[in-house]
Amino acid sequence: MVVRRAAKGACDFLAETVGEVVAEVLLGLLACALLGCLVLIAYLSWSFSPRLTVAGAGLLSLFLAHGAWQTFRAPVKGRRRDLAALTAAGFAVAATTSLFLLLYAAGCNCL
Repeated sequence: MVVRRAAKGACDFLAETVGEVVAEVLLGLLACALLGCLVLIAYLSWSFSPRLTVAGAGLLSLFLAHGAWQTFRAPVKGRRRDLAALTAAGFAVAATTSLFLLLYAAGCNCL
């Protein structure tokens, strides 16, 4: 009875450890793929038109800055307007993606 419980505990521990290792590897690969796609998009955009790339980066920066301002300012009574909600959601997605890349792409050895 005790041996069976110990064997079950060891199997559970081993399965959990293997699952965590596989998840860590998959997240690392996903981060490297995402980083590679972002670099490829930047390269192709720059090779197509440097002026449009700079203009697009400026517009994206304004979009994200407005979203950050909407997210961190004091709440206003009433509901958010459509543009404010869209920019706040865009900022949240960009911040989450940046955090994900910061945590996982730093150790992918593809830099």
